[in-house]
Amino acid sequence: MESVLSPLQTARYEYKPKLPEIYTHGMCGIIAAEGEPWLPSSDCEAIRNIFPHTFGMNRVYFRKGDNCAPKKKINAGVILSGGQAPGGHNVITGLYDALKEADPANRLVGFKNGPSGLLEGSCIEFTDDLIDRYRNTGGFDIIGSGRTKLETEEQFKIAAEVCAKLGISAVVVIGGDDSNTNAAMLAEYFVRENAGIQVIGCPKTIDGDLKNEGVEISFGFDTATKTYADLIGNIERDACSARKYWHFIKVMGRSASHVALECALRTQPNVCIISEEVEAKKTSFTEITEQIVRSVCARSERGDNFGVVIVPESLIEFVPELKDLIAELNDVLASKSEELAARAGWKKYAYLETLLSPSSYKVFTLLPSNIQNQLLMDRDQHGNVQLSRIETEKLLIELVRKRLAELKHDEIYHGKFSPLSHFFGYEGRCAFPSNFDADYCYSLGYNAFMLISYSYTGYLSTISNLARPAAEWRAGGVPLTGMMNLERRSGRLKPVIKKSLVDLNGAPFRYFAERRGRWAVETCYTFPGAIQYYGPPSVCDAVTKTLELEQTERMKKRG
Repeated sequence: MESVLSPLQTARYEYKPKLPEIYTHGMCGIIAAEGEPWLPSSDCEAIRNIFPHTFGMNRVYFRKGDNCAPKKKINAGVILSGGQAPGGHNVITGLYDALKEADPANRLVGFKNGPSGLLEGSCIEFTDDLIDRYRNTGGFDIIGSGRTKLETEEQFKIAAEVCAKLGISAVVVIGGDDSNTNAAMLAEYFVRENAGIQVIGCPKTIDGDLKNEGVEISFGFDTATKTYADLIGNIERDACSARKYWHFIKVMGRSASHVALECALRTQPNVCIISEEVEAKKTSFTEITEQIVRSVCARSERGDNFGVVIVPESLIEFVPELKDLIAELNDVLASKSEELAARAGWKKYAYLETLLSPSSYKVFTLLPSNIQNQLLMDRDQHGNVQLSRIETEKLLIELVRKRLAELKHDEIYHGKFSPLSHFFGYEGRCAFPSNFDADYCYSLGYNAFMLISYSYTGYLSTISNLARPAAEWRAGGVPLTGMMNLERRSGRLKPVIKKSLVDLNGAPFRYFAERRGRWAVETCYTFPGAIQYYGPPSVCDAVTKTLELEQTERMKKRG
């Protein structure tokens, strides 16, 4: 039975994404200009040794000029890698349209279900009809995604053989920091072996932690945070209406608090915990609890026994006493998981005591049993604890409840505390992309083609000046190796694209810090509402508060 399209879905198919002005007058008037070398900010020599053939390359800027790219037929392959993020389909449609505009004989194939499709040769060739069914839509279902890592010589050899068999001369990897690390390693191998296959990455992650001096924002962050902010605003309105619940809301963000901070900037909750601040100030769980309790008590004195607390998914890994414990558990489970799983009950804990330091084991024993079990669950593909499964919001509720009971016993607190917990994660990963993400992703794909046409490899497609209208956006690329650092994964140091954490000196956090004291006591909620796709540009093309504040600060520094 054929599915019936919603009116919005039909309208979104017809939406024409906006491009940087340089790409609106045809490809003949575009030239690639190179800037300064792009080098890692740390571990420079180690990265150079690992990537001797793709290290130290220059930044690339596309400008107006006579196109001098070599004329060649391009058969490209594309991979969706890692977790879903709104806009992925538009990266593919932008790449496809650019390929066909340059030469209708150019071909694009999609490798199915992530990097494993490249290794298995499982792919589908895109056609106009197929592409048109996915324009401006959410999800990664056009070819599926996957988390297979490309990191061994054997895998690289297989990938080269598959590309040669299919006649593919360029591979575009759409993914986050780990996926683009894989892209960098693949590019290094192809150059070293003279395989004649280019590799270009595109920056994806709703977490917002794939950004740096050359990458202003990863795609999907705009749509996901607007989706979460809509939900949080709805909860805030409900809290004002019922006037009897405290809502503890955990939001996605595997290693950084960008999502939590953006949601706080858009909704102005009573409390928002920022993991990076917790780590910088060495704030304990007891101190975090006291921060929330102060807000609960202050609002209760005003007759407001309700409120909203936003908690980042990453929090538990940044609290000092738990950070050390989790680091030890990651190493333990990387080497002793089978031995630990073979034991049950007290025998498991007795064995665990021999594997952990005394201080970490003490912290472990103080945690509720459900949190203990969650910390011992299977690790993710990188060997790290699966933070999304740890119910940090419920742990905080219990700690706050316990502390308020003590204050009530001492007749210091007289209010009511009725908490509810929420976790917003998957709700934002496959939403219809906002106009910003639809435009940005289409531009990233189009720009990836330009990097390919000028024979670049080992580069990330970049679009900048993003807080301005799309016509003023700038196109270019940065070398993947220039974003690397060394990180401990499964007990070993490995090259990985460096994650960007919330900058406590940056404009977004400063804006938040200057206002949170008032938010903690008063009801200052704002209600962003649902993402708008049609209407005045000030509404439907609005960027995130984070990007707006960062861009304003950059402009001030430039004078």
